[in-house]
Amino acid sequence: MSELRERAGKLDAADELAGVRGRFVLDDVVYLDGNSLGALPAHVPGRVEDVVRRQWGELRIRSWDESGWWTAPERIGDRIAPLVGAAPGQIVVGDSTSVNVFKALVGAVRLAGDGRDEILVDASTFPTDGYIAESAARLTGCTLRALTPAEVPGALSERTAAVLLNHVDYRTGRLHDLPSLTAAVHGVGAVAVWDLCHSAGALPVGLDEHGVDLAVGCTYKYLNGGPGSPAYLYVRRSLQDRFDSPLPGWNSHAEPFGMRPEYAPADGALRGRVGTPDILSMLALEAALDVWDGVSIQAVRAKSLALTDFFLECVAEYVGEGLVESITPVAHAERGSQVALRCADAGDVMKRLIERGVVGDYRAPDVLRFGFTPLYVGFADVERAARGVAAVL
Repeated sequence: MSELRERAGKLDAADELAGVRGRFVLDDVVYLDGNSLGALPAHVPGRVEDVVRRQWGELRIRSWDESGWWTAPERIGDRIAPLVGAAPGQIVVGDSTSVNVFKALVGAVRLAGDGRDEILVDASTFPTDGYIAESAARLTGCTLRALTPAEVPGALSERTAAVLLNHVDYRTGRLHDLPSLTAAVHGVGAVAVWDLCHSAGALPVGLDEHGVDLAVGCTYKYLNGGPGSPAYLYVRRSLQDRFDSPLPGWNSHAEPFGMRPEYAPADGALRGRVGTPDILSMLALEAALDVWDGVSIQAVRAKSLALTDFFLECVAEYVGEGLVESITPVAHAERGSQVALRCADAGDVMKRLIERGVVGDYRAPDVLRFGFTPLYVGFADVERAARGVAAVL
């Protein structure tokens, strides 16, 4: 135990991202639930107070122009773009992940064109993606097939319109092969839609590099935007002039203040906008993204893998044999930024861990999830968390 604790100290001393931790509001708790809700960046409360007191309280309606409220969805989209490997002008921020999945999936079927009447969806997906996919299939007259990502290449055909996949499995932390799966989808002329909720801000995505068509993601996990912060929609530039959103709101109109009865879509990613943006949470997110200044996503990925490797090593050393089983892949190419441990009475175990100051979360029936946010989690945190698991078990 002392050897691992000593090594944790040395790893923290050599950590190039260690200084970023000071940009967050943290306490003595080991916080390993950033894959559900990221920690609060320390400067956000002051920025939100300015939005409320000055921009809203003093400037009022003038803030749509003078404070940049109107252009916030695309401006903040351009802040997120480098973190997911996208050039500017392809991401718009707004609405929830669920709403953006709906826009993307129905839009994907419309892009695929006539003669394609099947949607494939990740069978292990976060439930809301499955719900939305089922509704989108009914609305577009498509059949829906739920498959594991490994089964997708063999199921693709000329009937396939769109494929909705998760980059990282929310329950196990498994990282799926976005480049090869996207290429397989394109190989039959279908449209690839990716859910990035558990990868954006934790590892390189490469949307442009790998030719992803459409992507969605939330901002309250590894992007630390706050509870309920708005999600985002990515539309590849070459598809933007054909992207036909099923939610054509006034904010995506070519002349939003023309108040015309006929809809004419705006150019570019703006077609992904719908209604009036949620300015308070939108600008809190914009402030939160400042913590990424000077931070490389490659450095984040390297630390993420080191943290999860070290956690698995500490668990193997501290926890009695047979008490837990990791269901997260060992191979780096197949691992996101979380570790999922299966054990008996997992709900009670997590409750007791939280009482000991180690915060993760639980997924029924038997999974403990630990999310590792490299911007503020250190190696001493990892060693302490593993000791906590051992003590509780």
